[in-house]
Amino acid sequence: MPVTADGLPETATHGDPGPPPGLVVVGRYDERPGYSVQRPRGADSWLLTWTVGGRGTLRQGRTETGAGAGDLVVLAPGTPHRYGVQQGADHWEFWWVHCGARPSWTAWLGPHGRGDGLYVVTPDSPNSPDSPDSPNSPHSPGPADSGADGPRARIEAAFHRMLADARWTGTGTPPETAPPASAPTDDRVAVAVAHGTTARELALCALEEVVLLTTGAARGTRTGTGVDPRVQCARELIAADPGAPHTVRSLAAEVSLSPSRFAHLFTRQLGRSPMRELREARLNHAARLLESTDLSVERVAAASGFASPFHFNRVFRARYGTPPGAYRTTGPMVGT
Repeated sequence: MPVTADGLPETATHGDPGPPPGLVVVGRYDERPGYSVQRPRGADSWLLTWTVGGRGTLRQGRTETGAGAGDLVVLAPGTPHRYGVQQGADHWEFWWVHCGARPSWTAWLGPHGRGDGLYVVTPDSPNSPDSPDSPNSPHSPGPADSGADGPRARIEAAFHRMLADARWTGTGTPPETAPPASAPTDDRVAVAVAHGTTARELALCALEEVVLLTTGAARGTRTGTGVDPRVQCARELIAADPGAPHTVRSLAAEVSLSPSRFAHLFTRQLGRSPMRELREARLNHAARLLESTDLSVERVAAASGFASPFHFNRVFRARYGTPPGAYRTTGPMVGT
């Protein structure tokens, strides 16, 4: 008998084995104290939860973790688990997904394993001691730190898109997002089951975006290097768009430092100036374009931020030992 969203209970009952691994089931719950799910034999599929608000507690085998806003907690199949509203919390609002995991996800989640098939991906939040706007940090936040909760808005949008994609029948125009009117009147429970191949794959693509965004922005993935957060922010701005017209002044403004203070701090910490970092990033970008596109050398130079093809040719040859045109036929050398 096929599983449908209408056939699913509002909350899983004690001993419920969960959906079979071939299905993709996504939902959003806002549960009150007393909510708890226990599966003595575990689930047949992977379970991913992402907390929107409140607090939850999840246990897999002998490993237990709390979950707060922004935490992605993943439970692998086949191990006894239980989860529910954390004791003392007034509610737990969270997205959840039962599905089969794509092979690449285990590598991304691996560094966040806690044991017994439980993975906890914690956001690098403003409240982290390593964050530049933490009360314990001597660094003051700049405009680059003032995004709308970092990737959280995009993660939330991905879940809404997943919910909409799971409901799509495969006919008509694909939905762009889950319409607010589709939520139940109490706005506490929303569940969808993706049956068709197209709906399943679209839903899994949205979930893959969630896994990438959470693991990419997780606490510990960008800390522990001893690099000042403002210097690291400037490096990321350069790496994200090396062809942009970056200057010492523009980068300094992004991290709320004076140009002289920024240049001194950057050079002291990395052993090279901001403009040297920018030139290296532009040359690497140009090399990748030469390897992967058929753009002319002039267009590669322009796309990489070099105003003069002659200057580009000279610095590229100095860096890679061969002019750009010849480099295209000699094989990749980026990173050497």
